[in-house]
Amino acid sequence: MIRVHFTATDFARVRFAPRPAPLQELNVALLRMIRPDDGLLFGRWRARLRRSLPTAAKPLADLVPAGEAPRFMDVFDSELAEGLDSPRDVPPDLLRSEIERVYARHPGPAPLWVRALYRDEEEAWQVLRRAQLAAFETAVRPHWALIQDLHQSEFTRYALTSAEEGTAAALTALVPGSRLRGHTWEVRAPRESDWTLSGRGLVLHPTFHWTGHPLVADLPDGPLRVTYPAGPGLPLAPDPDGGPHDALARLLGRTRLAILLLLAEEHTTSGVARRLRISNATASAHTAALRGGGLISTTRAGRAVLHRRTALGDLLVRRHGGAHDHRPPS
Repeated sequence: MIRVHFTATDFARVRFAPRPAPLQELNVALLRMIRPDDGLLFGRWRARLRRSLPTAAKPLADLVPAGEAPRFMDVFDSELAEGLDSPRDVPPDLLRSEIERVYARHPGPAPLWVRALYRDEEEAWQVLRRAQLAAFETAVRPHWALIQDLHQSEFTRYALTSAEEGTAAALTALVPGSRLRGHTWEVRAPRESDWTLSGRGLVLHPTFHWTGHPLVADLPDGPLRVTYPAGPGLPLAPDPDGGPHDALARLLGRTRLAILLLLAEEHTTSGVARRLRISNATASAHTAALRGGGLISTTRAGRAVLHRRTALGDLLVRRHGGAHDHRPPS
């Protein structure tokens, strides 16, 4: 559970990032690439990205030896050039402590260039800059125009909800299943964490590659930043050689197939609707049909209704889509 503790002042200082952050979207794309995916939703995308990342991008892996990146990699500038330069301004104490933290559980020494970064050497910073740029151009640039459009749509949705129903309602609408208890925003997550704002405010950043729990960045001398999933995950475009789920799409219909693929992970009805950009009523009707066919199961957790694919649904997807590509169709 993530708990964010607000003061009255903090509610007035909740902001929504007006534009997407290129390097934060890169971070979540790379996190999606290395994250174990129980449903294999993005198998082919993950494999293609691993094959296509240029050699210049490889040093980024050295900064996540145990699967967790140092905090100075959280960069929220809306311009790529500024974002690439931003880590260079990190305080030396934070730089060293974060490298020590991520390597604390790693058996063996850090690579030479990481040790040079620890010493704040300019050449090492250039290695990092080139790696981030190369990875962005490969992993995010092809979808950047779409990400900008999706971000604007999400910005508008938040602004309307906030204006009509207030900040509290807008916050809980962003993350299905989250709730406000007094001045505390509670969000489901695998690990317990508590964040106290104490008047510094909060900035919200939607992401369109990530589909897990929200990610929290607490950087020195700034607001808390929460990156939350706002879509079904990219990419959604079918493969050039034809979608492996075409036969299943003809059987179920493309929307029901998209829901079936998405429900490799548990989602609420409103979560399904938001990720696939359909109405709640449409999502409810389709999940009812899939449940009637034994392809998904539905349980209730408090006021939330949670859906997940059944073993029969898994079998149907594997037989018609292959074991390594369970992506929602476009």
